[in-house]
Amino acid sequence: MNAPATFIQSYIDNLNDALNQLKPGAALTRIQAAWLGTCLTGILLMNSVCWAKFERASLGDCKVAALSWVFRKASIPWDWLLRVSVVLILKRYGITEAEVSQLLSS
Repeated sequence: MNAPATFIQSYIDNLNDALNQLKPGAALTRIQAAWLGTCLTGILLMNSVCWAKFERASLGDCKVAALSWVFRKASIPWDWLLRVSVVLILKRYGITEAEVSQLLSS
């Protein structure tokens, strides 16, 4: 789990660019981007969101306390991160309109 998969790194780069465009100054720091890459890679590999599993998979390089601290205490603009993530996914799949009732019934 040393480096994120290419598509994860690309997603984080696109996310960061979009964050910076929509809310200047909200871009992730290098450390935050690396942490997010580690988390997304861990989710992909472990098929779970579990800090202990991430620590075991990293052979102890990523400690539970450090992983969870960043999640809880870092000044990551979570609300903007969610907004930008949704926009990127909609653009990626060419979704320009939808009815909420259709989205909820799927």
